Amino acid sequence: MDYTSPSAQYSFDINKSPFFIKDSKNYINILGIKQLNTLENISLLDIFLSTNNVVEPHYHQNAAELVYCISGSATVSILNPFTKQVLHYTITPGQVANVPQGWWHYEIAIVDNTHLLAIFDAPTPEVILGSDILKFTPANIMAHTYCLDENQWKQTVAPVKPSTYIGPHKGCERERNAAQQPIAQQHSQSSYAPSYWPYWY
Repeated sequence: MDYTSPSAQYSFDINKSPFFIKDSKNYINILGIKQLNTLENISLLDIFLSTNNVVEPHYHQNAAELVYCISGSATVSILNPFTKQVLHYTITPGQVANVPQGWWHYEIAIVDNTHLLAIFDAPTPEVILGSDILKFTPANIMAHTYCLDENQWKQTVAPVKPSTYIGPHKGCERERNAAQQPIAQQHSQSSYAPSYWPYWY
């Protein structure tokens, strides 16, 4: 980077850089080297969530992620690939959870107006999404590999929308079911190590 160049950028308004928008209360803004060209090995996602909304299960193949809670509260869940345990960390303002590079994880908002900052040690955060894995892995491969009924698998993943980012997606029946126990509460109260979790990496 030529720091004497007139094109060198030293400030940026992240509010003007939407990455994904579900609705007015659930969206993600991005800052990386494409937005601010003097950045080196750092980037961030500015995440806004309402209760029970989830940054879908995913992993970052090129970066670790430090999740900082600005307001509200969220549970950050991480699959440790060495212990095969799913770890849950509920964070509130001023607290962080660290996700090592390549680890499967997701975040669930416990309250409305949750604001998280996800900081990465890479100039642009790359991501592999659970929704894309489910939707684009051929059904016959999933059925053969995991001893599943192929037709049942197709029916199960049919409602999955590729690149969901923030779930449940609009129109999901589960989202409208007010009687359902809040998913965030279920995760904040549990700690488990299921053997059936997909091990994608």
